[in-house]
Amino acid sequence: MTLLRSSTPLVSVIIPVYNGERYLSRAIESVIAQEYRPIEIIVVDDGSTDQSARVIRRYQECIYLFQQNQGHASARNLGALKAQGELIAFLDADDVWLSGKLGLQVRYLLEHPEIGYVITHMRPIIEEGVDWPSSLNRAYYTKNPPCYLPSALLVRREVFLGVGLFDTRYRHACDSDWFLRAKDAGVKMAILPEVLVEKHIHSSNLSHETSVTSETMMAIRASLRRKENR
Repeated sequence: MTLLRSSTPLVSVIIPVYNGERYLSRAIESVIAQEYRPIEIIVVDDGSTDQSARVIRRYQECIYLFQQNQGHASARNLGALKAQGELIAFLDADDVWLSGKLGLQVRYLLEHPEIGYVITHMRPIIEEGVDWPSSLNRAYYTKNPPCYLPSALLVRREVFLGVGLFDTRYRHACDSDWFLRAKDAGVKMAILPEVLVEKHIHSSNLSHETSVTSETMMAIRASLRRKENR
């Protein structure tokens, strides 16, 4: 792992959005509110048909990219390939960063050059009127567990590209696949003890629950095949 070139490296924050006007401002503002600088915020509109584009354009801090609808994996990849930062972070349009998230993660990577990426713990937030998802262990998630999701990830650019872009064959579990590929590649990672991400659970993201479970199993099987072929 190479040392970062600066004590305040540029962080590129990638926010993919598809018809997320209801939540998007909250996500963007949670990035802007971070004390750490410098950052660039790249919001990738994955072919939204709602007012997401209008929301993005309200923020002069945001770089706006548009693509025809291809899914979150493709949108994240587009943002990452356009990013200028030595470090790359992701935030789903319906999630929120808590205060100090970026600063703590950047400091950790500066102090630990052997670490390729760092995640944090998360707090699940259930939207009013939504039942707890049957696929999630409530006892586990209410303990604010480690967040193996893009919204908690800060990764060195060279590490992200070395592991490879998000696999667009996965419509919903491309994140699980990426973390498994990073593990299989021997990338060292760390988990900060602080709760620095709010993961919002609502009716829209629950509509993909079955697909996520099925695709996650596909990603696990792919990981097992990689290990067998070593």
